[in-house]
Amino acid sequence: MVSLKQLFLAVLTTSVGAQSGSGKTTRYWDCCKGSCGWSGKAAVNQPISSCDKNDAPLANMGAKSACDQGGGQAYMCSSQSPWAVDNTLAYGFAAVKLAGGSESSWCCACYELTFTSGPVTGQKLVVQATNTGGDLGQNHFDLAMPGGGVGMFNACTNQWGAPPNGWGAQYGGISSREDCDGFPEKLKEGCYWRFDWFKGADNPDVTFKKVTCPKAITDKSGCIRNGEHPQ
Repeated sequence: MVSLKQLFLAVLTTSVGAQSGSGKTTRYWDCCKGSCGWSGKAAVNQPISSCDKNDAPLANMGAKSACDQGGGQAYMCSSQSPWAVDNTLAYGFAAVKLAGGSESSWCCACYELTFTSGPVTGQKLVVQATNTGGDLGQNHFDLAMPGGGVGMFNACTNQWGAPPNGWGAQYGGISSREDCDGFPEKLKEGCYWRFDWFKGADNPDVTFKKVTCPKAITDKSGCIRNGEHPQ
């Protein structure tokens, strides 16, 4: 028979496991409204910002996603592209799935990723969870970067005039920095980031830990978890 103490420790271990550990990364940019853009997903001041087809922020947080069946007017904002803080630190956004957690625990939470494989080993990327991927594994961070591949859904063709399956391969996206040259101006810097700061890394492994979101990130997403004080 399992004791209450054993149950408590099991729950505690699962909870802690969702806050830190080892994980994997992939990359995507599907132009869809993030799943953390809906009210009621988590205890936050407001859902993440979404934008219209012209990349203007939407006041209506309940606007239907462009990737929903039948389409809608809400898209991913170009401001949710990654950027370098310095040579070893960058900020960005990601679709997240963590063991023992759910959207209520990770939507708008931030995680410091330390890369443990590939050319970015030792570099750190702080991401805010703005989305959840139905096709993600456990402790999986799908890093948002323009040209990273549309994956399961594609609103980029409608929003930016991308090819029918997005830019480059459906999964993985483009393959060279030069491919970014033909991107819409608002997406170019985030696209170049992949080949500059990120050094063209291909799905590097990470260790991760939950951290207080930097203000530079929440200023872009508009979303702050209750009780957090970004700096």
